[in-house]
Amino acid sequence: MNKKITIGIAVLMTALMVFLPLAHSASHAETPAAFAATSKAAVMLDSKTGTVVFEKNVKEHLQIASMVKIMTLSIAFDEIEKRGIALETLVTASDNAASMGGSQAFLDANAQYRLDELLKSIIVASANDSCVAVAEYLCGSVDEFVSVMNARAAEWGMNDTRFVNCTGLPKDGQYSCASDVAVMFGKLIGHERFFEYAKEWTYDFAHPDGRVTRLTNTNKLVRFYDGCDGGKTGYTDAARSCVTVTAKRGDTRFVCVVIGAENSKTRNKEVSELLNYGFANYKTVYAVRGGDVIGEFDVHNGKTEKATVVAEKDCSVFVKSGDKCEITLEPEIGGLCAPIAAGDVVGKINVCVNGEKYCEVGAVSQSDCAKKGYLDIVDDFISKW
Repeated sequence: MNKKITIGIAVLMTALMVFLPLAHSASHAETPAAFAATSKAAVMLDSKTGTVVFEKNVKEHLQIASMVKIMTLSIAFDEIEKRGIALETLVTASDNAASMGGSQAFLDANAQYRLDELLKSIIVASANDSCVAVAEYLCGSVDEFVSVMNARAAEWGMNDTRFVNCTGLPKDGQYSCASDVAVMFGKLIGHERFFEYAKEWTYDFAHPDGRVTRLTNTNKLVRFYDGCDGGKTGYTDAARSCVTVTAKRGDTRFVCVVIGAENSKTRNKEVSELLNYGFANYKTVYAVRGGDVIGEFDVHNGKTEKATVVAEKDCSVFVKSGDKCEITLEPEIGGLCAPIAAGDVVGKINVCVNGEKYCEVGAVSQSDCAKKGYLDIVDDFISKW
């Protein structure tokens, strides 16, 4: 028989004096219209829930310059993890890769570089030559890599994006939009390795012949904005000044995209203003965290009479400061029957906001619970005789 239990204070009932934007979108009336005034397009959202806090021309097709590399890096990290490629793998830089202009690590043609060093140079210094070397290594050619980029974009619902190269260097037919850039950046920051590289301010890129190239982070906000721990910049005459950044304070992380600002100084100012507004007015509250104990439940025919049930994963609620709501947890755990293994899903936990279901989290057994054997049944019988 299913049990639907509203958890009391002792078992994780959460009552918070906060406000949840249930529609997952902040109203325009609450957001100063002057933000991102000079930029062609912009969006800022909560990274966990996708709640949009600010938007401007988010679907307009625009050049995004080197922010194309966000997708290049997302695909690269995905493929490396999927194929189990060692980051120490040596990659040979082709003549094509070494010939790239614009921002670069100044790779030597036919020289070998570690894959992780190439990725780091893309993240820190927007190295076009490293992009091409990685693309050719992973897919055999840039054209094939770009095909993967476009296929993955379609898979991710990026319907206002088309890639024609992996660098963002000017080329007809390439475009994206603010909302799609936010999507692909959200995928990229799912890779912890990105943050390891993105925090570097300056470092020496070593070449096999002993030559060293000093690379400096193109994202100045990683050093000068409190909480900014990653991003990707871009500039071309057509795209103007662009940036996508993420910043985290406490449990709250924002992703902010600005396309087509007048210059880098204005771009950084507009991004900083948006982030300041976000951190001042919103926060992330955890209704439940993975591993939190939900309760103990009877187990039929088990060697142990009860199983401790915990939340399978985190569930956070993005809230606006100053308003009120109540968050409660309501577990639904069916009749448990041995055997049960640690990690088995035994029910669900409904997260409710103001009495309405917001999301659900799996409820799992914290430990193993073996089934009674014949001797266990006999022992039980004797003990109760």
